[in-house]
Amino acid sequence: MLSYQHAYHAGNFADVHKHLVLHAVVDHLLRKSSPITFVDTHSGRGVYPLDAVETQRLGEFHHGALPLWEERHRLADEPLLSAWLEAIAGLQRGGSRLERYPGSPWWLAHRLRNGDRLRLYELHPGEHGHLSQQLLPANAQRIHGDGLAGLIQALPASTPRLCVLIDPSFERKEEYAEVAECVLAAMRKARHGVVLVWYPLLPAGRHHVLLERLREGGLRKIWRSELTLHAPGEERGMYGSGMLVVNPPWGLEERLAAAMARAAPLLDKGCRYSADWWVGE
Repeated sequence: MLSYQHAYHAGNFADVHKHLVLHAVVDHLLRKSSPITFVDTHSGRGVYPLDAVETQRLGEFHHGALPLWEERHRLADEPLLSAWLEAIAGLQRGGSRLERYPGSPWWLAHRLRNGDRLRLYELHPGEHGHLSQQLLPANAQRIHGDGLAGLIQALPASTPRLCVLIDPSFERKEEYAEVAECVLAAMRKARHGVVLVWYPLLPAGRHHVLLERLREGGLRKIWRSELTLHAPGEERGMYGSGMLVVNPPWGLEERLAAAMARAAPLLDKGCRYSADWWVGE
């Protein structure tokens, strides 16, 4: 099934959560000079014009990136949020309006150093077409194909360090188990790699399949964070966003807690953030 297009949801509260975590992880990894291979298994378009027909249809950025953008001067004293918003400002064409929101390929590509590598996978032909039109550094490779299979085939990486983002649509319930198996296989090939997994919080609770399979796989050092808009069952659709980080950088928990304490109330008055260490058996 290749129906999902993230343009309908670009800049929503889940993007804020996901990309703040990603930005914080990359920021920490770049403190060391040794090269990194970055892999994005479900890349999407790369950059999303917020005036596009798809994005305007649901307008989810109005309850995501936009409120933070509008309060960016008040948030200047919070280090992670300030750096994240400054990066977004660099993508705009000028002026005070938020015109474009960056997807994960942009968040990874714009900080690549000469020795780093970036592999961007996208299976949807239309989305890959959009991604192919984005201006990216020479050390960023765009691949039209299955990102989970591609990740395993590409390991071990040619660089000393590895950072992977796995961010599927989860339209198929089988994807939860498939992602878990991919993470376990990747960690067998690159046990010191940093792997980030985004998952939706839906009333059906299928994300527990992902969590339990990773627990059964015996992984250690997993950090989990969740951002919820409301309790499950109060409304239809996604009620929250989850992120797992395998081998998280030191200090990630504290940086995200401080940023989310400021960000969550701006996203929704009922928005709640939680995080914990989640260790396999």
